[in-house]
Amino acid sequence: MITALLFGSFLLMLLLGVPIAAALGLAGTATIATAHLGVISVPTSVYTGIAKYPLLTIPMFVLAGTIFDRSGVAQKLVRFATSIIGNGRGSLAVIAVVVTMMMGGISGSGPAIAAAVCGVMAPSMIRAGYPRPFIASTIAAASATDILIPPSVALIIYSVLVPAAPTTSMFAAGIIPGTLAGLALIVPTLWLARKHNLGAELSHEQRPPFWSSLWDAALGLFAKVLILGGLRFGIFTPTEAAVIAVAYGLLLGMVIYRTIKLRDLYTMLVDAAEISAIILTVIALASVFGWALSTLSVIDPITEGILNLGIGETGVMALLIVLLTIVGTFLDGISIFIILLPLLIPIATAYHWDLTWFGVILTLMIAVGQFTPPMAVNLMVACRMTGCTMESTVRWVVWPLITMLMVTIAVVIWPELALWLPRRMGF
Repeated sequence: MITALLFGSFLLMLLLGVPIAAALGLAGTATIATAHLGVISVPTSVYTGIAKYPLLTIPMFVLAGTIFDRSGVAQKLVRFATSIIGNGRGSLAVIAVVVTMMMGGISGSGPAIAAAVCGVMAPSMIRAGYPRPFIASTIAAASATDILIPPSVALIIYSVLVPAAPTTSMFAAGIIPGTLAGLALIVPTLWLARKHNLGAELSHEQRPPFWSSLWDAALGLFAKVLILGGLRFGIFTPTEAAVIAVAYGLLLGMVIYRTIKLRDLYTMLVDAAEISAIILTVIALASVFGWALSTLSVIDPITEGILNLGIGETGVMALLIVLLTIVGTFLDGISIFIILLPLLIPIATAYHWDLTWFGVILTLMIAVGQFTPPMAVNLMVACRMTGCTMESTVRWVVWPLITMLMVTIAVVIWPELALWLPRRMGF
């Protein structure tokens, strides 16, 4: 009965349109009060949910993403990508995917990258005749890969909740699958663009010179080298790397490019604070729900039930992929981690799965949910930026969805796609 109250009240509030964070907190609080577990535990759970040192990286990397967005790095990356890919049918769509992947190494927030790339690419793509739903679907799907390419908020949160998978190891593990996912998305993007003859009138336009474009974009691209190189050689921790990224972004924007003025700092700080507050509020209130789950011992029977289904290791992995695909369309990644990790980690441990590899698979499934209706956060941002409805994107978004699922299956079949680089880098 108590379990039904916990999940039932949560689902009811979601149907009523209550924000996910509030629904998690209220459902957990109502269950704790009904079960006489002590309501005083609620503020304690809220505090302990966010009182974790590695979470300091989140506001810093969010601020870094805001700074790099305002500094004009995205425009320079677009010019560099155009010098490589050129112009013609589907070229702008491919450039959007490539630029999104490049930006993903600076800010680990999918919605923030979706907004930044839409702001730079959408106007030119619309003028070239690309349908707005196609633009939104392409950029939303490409932005979803950014939660795998470090620095990634999702990977940071996973490492906080699963201490056996440290942040440095998760960052390294996400590079190859994230890059593979981004490159794989180029296939359906280019196929759809060529099938519908999108951007053909741009074929006559001359591509920018490669070397000058590379020179302009070099300092922006160096941000990735700085962050990952510093982590690899132990120069700084992930938290310190976030601060270094902010300092480097300010150096580019205020001193070198001079695109950021002193008066712009306040606006960027406010924007970063708002985004960070949303993320940390979800973590804090979801912790109440998670504490209620663990205290009521709801997880253990479900875990035992799944392990005793008799479908074997492969069957359980397939079941989890289907489950996470469905759940990911309704919940954000942070909520999924906090709610489901107490259930999923014992399953992974029972089958002796590597928890770093398992975390990459979970993050891949969360990435799929970020652009799969009805509650696709990246797609919501992209639709708002391009001026189209989410319903109109369904015919376009199904192709990148299939592609991402194929990449997930590849990582499941070949774990070394996620584990080779962490071992090579000594994490």
